[in-house]
Amino acid sequence: MVASSVDEASVVRGPGVGQVELDAGDAQLVRLLADRAQVDGISLAGEGGLLAQVTKLVLEAGLEAEMTAHLGYDKHDAAGRDRGNSRNGTRSKTVLTEVGPVRIEVPRDRDASFAPATVPKRVRRLRGVVEMVISLVARGMSTGDVQAHLAEVYGTTVSRQQVSDIADAVVEKMAEWQNRPLDKRSTRWCSSTRSTSRSATGMVANRPIYVALAVTCDGERDVLGLWAGEHGDGEGAKYWLRVLTEIKNRGVNDVCMLVCDGLKHLPAAVAQVWPQTVVQACIVQLLRNSFRYASKADWAAVAKALKPVYTAASEAEALERFIEFSDSALGRKYPAIVRLWDSAWAEFVPFLGFDREIRTVICTTNAIESLNARYRRAVNARGHFPTEQAAIKCLYLATMALDPTGRGRQRWTNRWKAALNAFEITFDGRLSAGRK
Repeated sequence: MVASSVDEASVVRGPGVGQVELDAGDAQLVRLLADRAQVDGISLAGEGGLLAQVTKLVLEAGLEAEMTAHLGYDKHDAAGRDRGNSRNGTRSKTVLTEVGPVRIEVPRDRDASFAPATVPKRVRRLRGVVEMVISLVARGMSTGDVQAHLAEVYGTTVSRQQVSDIADAVVEKMAEWQNRPLDKRSTRWCSSTRSTSRSATGMVANRPIYVALAVTCDGERDVLGLWAGEHGDGEGAKYWLRVLTEIKNRGVNDVCMLVCDGLKHLPAAVAQVWPQTVVQACIVQLLRNSFRYASKADWAAVAKALKPVYTAASEAEALERFIEFSDSALGRKYPAIVRLWDSAWAEFVPFLGFDREIRTVICTTNAIESLNARYRRAVNARGHFPTEQAAIKCLYLATMALDPTGRGRQRWTNRWKAALNAFEITFDGRLSAGRK
């Protein structure tokens, strides 16, 4: 999922990666070792356990094989006499593996030219541990939770700072991801989640992190990037112009439709960057915001009264139903709801001009709301972040852990097939042009 830094070995891998089928002899040997461990009262995992001892043997055997290849002769072989460089004993080293800390003996040569790949010099953590830590952090566990998990399950002592340092290995990959080329044509959602981070002046502030989620012309989901909001009461047109221009420069030459959840200055910026783009307000978000102005006892009545507005067959019919709501007892009781829909009307009505297939997929930003739910879980596990980059790194890791098997991506693509056919007709072949 995420590549680790160059100073980490790749011998011990995570579950399911690089597995080798055991033959009958190997399987019998494993059973004998397990039986012997049970008789001697040796635990399976943890420091000094059976797995740790087997890992020690495997690593040391690999190191010895590398030393033999490096020198050109086997240990104690007479062919090595008077050949200059030779073995020079061993040095002890403790490495952190998936089965806990393992103390190994690393062979040395006299001219110190031996550079092993099994356990490289100055490496104390094997890649399997790094991938495990990154995976746990990506799924919303705090550094303290990861520390406790490794200690409880693997008997491994890792400090919070070490966990944080391991997660920092993804920063370079995060920058590459944020600047990668993008699909030329898409439908797009834009929303935000909030995180608490410390500014350069040391002030702790609750700031939004914006995420853009695209549906490509082939129906695939793509998280385009993450952007930290500016300090102050909100992001202006200049901020959104900068973000959208960045996305365009990365390859998105056309956006058929953009669905957003009340980002005030975004429509004006979209008109400058992609003049043909239809900006659509999220219908579900409009309803949720309406409930904020109403008593909970009236929520069902408000939802029932507003349903004829967003299910109308045309804009004219929707306007009639909205006027009826405004003049009703609920409209007079909650004038703030009337003002909310009136101010969002320009971004609401494009929805009414499409057929059922398109309405079904654009009436809500549920696709991005589920993404935001994962983000909020990851953010809430930490409380606040020391820097803005730390907050974005946390959300980047959560993004990378969204669909490890790829089955979710396939289901998403299947759900979008009917809508893409409707988009192709409605937008006069702009999707076909994007596939070329």
